[in-house]
Amino acid sequence: MTIEQLQYPIGKFHVPDIISMEILSTWIEEIAAFPKQLSDEVSTLTEEQLDATYRPGGWSIRQVVHHCADSHMNSFIRIKLALTEDTPTIKPYDEGKWAELSDSSSMPIQASLDLLQGLHARWVVLLYLTDKVDFQREFFHPEQGRNIRMNEVIGFYAWHGQHHLAHIRMAKRGLISK
Repeated sequence: MTIEQLQYPIGKFHVPDIISMEILSTWIEEIAAFPKQLSDEVSTLTEEQLDATYRPGGWSIRQVVHHCADSHMNSFIRIKLALTEDTPTIKPYDEGKWAELSDSSSMPIQASLDLLQGLHARWVVLLYLTDKVDFQREFFHPEQGRNIRMNEVIGFYAWHGQHHLAHIRMAKRGLISK
């Protein structure tokens, strides 16, 4: 496998030209399902196994779980900003440095699994109750230098969950083959 295949086992996220309400509903369902899928993937792993990586130089399973909590919290806040302000500028963060902090690199994962369960419950209710015109609302991402529509963010986070589940599955395959 190439480094890109290891980094993006399900491929990179691509925004469809047209994001229909049917596509959005599918993405919201994927966001709703993610916490249980993640919990199911890691529930039988030991603390030692949680420190396995999916590729050389990659994050451990533990770091991936904590990263998902960090990233999805940031996205939820960004969506709420987009819903309540006119094209707000969001605050980027260095996800690599966050993954190296002690809470991400050594702490048990249950707190992040619990956080994701509650966060996604709120996120999904918010999305289901959002007026369809509001999915066109945007925020400005200074690192990307562009406005990002809410419907695109929803698609990205549906992809993001599956992307990291694939990383965890790859790491688990490495544990099995040892």
